[in-house]
Order: sequence, then C-alpha cells, then structure tokens
Amino acid sequence: MKKKRPVHLDLQTIRFPATAIASILHRVSGVIMLFAVGILIWLLNESLASPESFAGIQSLFDNLLVKFVIWGILTALGYHLIVGLRHLVMDTGRWEELASGIASAKVAFALSAAFSIIVGIWVW
Repeated sequence: MKKKRPVHLDLQTIRFPATAIASILHRVSGVIMLFAVGILIWLLNESLASPESFAGIQSLFDNLLVKFVIWGILTALGYHLIVGLRHLVMDTGRWEELASGIASAKVAFALSAAFSIIVGIWVW
C-alpha cells in the first residue's frame, strides 16, 4: 500500500502555533546558555586572576559589543527561566489544552520581552 506523502513541503507557508514556537525557542535559549556559561566562566576567571586583570575586565564592559553580548546572555537566561517555569507548570497537568497552552505561551513571550527591556536598560 503506497502512502501519499508530501513530495515538497513549502516551509514558508507552514505556521507553527505559539506553543511550538515557545518550545523551540526554549531549546535555542538553552543552547545559547550552554555557550554563555563558557564566556561567563572565562570572565570570572580573568577577573579573579589579579587586580590588573579585574580592571581590564571592568574596562571591557565599556565596549558596546560586550554590552550587547551580556544583554543577549541575560535575555536568553530570562527567556529560558520563564518558559522553563511554564514547562514545569505544564508537567503538573495544567495548561495542557490548546487554548490555555497558547495563552500561557503568549504570556511567557510578553514576560520575556518585558524582562529583556528591563535588562537592556540595566546593562546600558
């Protein structure tokens, strides 16, 4: 029996629901955090090496690119935390219906955007 499978998927027309986007971005932010840990550990190691290296790291934070990277790391951390809490609540059996799942994903997006703005103000 031959199954009728799609021959060509037009990826530009596929629309993911908010729950799928939240889940995919949660995984992406986790990967970002994996690399961010390396950067943050290196910064910590350099800052603890000597008073001169601490001053060097401190002056490094005046650079616009470094501020942007730190803002990105903190934004990824905030998103990962907020959506991770959403996933924990879903693991308890709540928000499993499509309507409540979409609503919780949209709330998580809004909270993450607010967190990102607050962190951006703090970093700059």
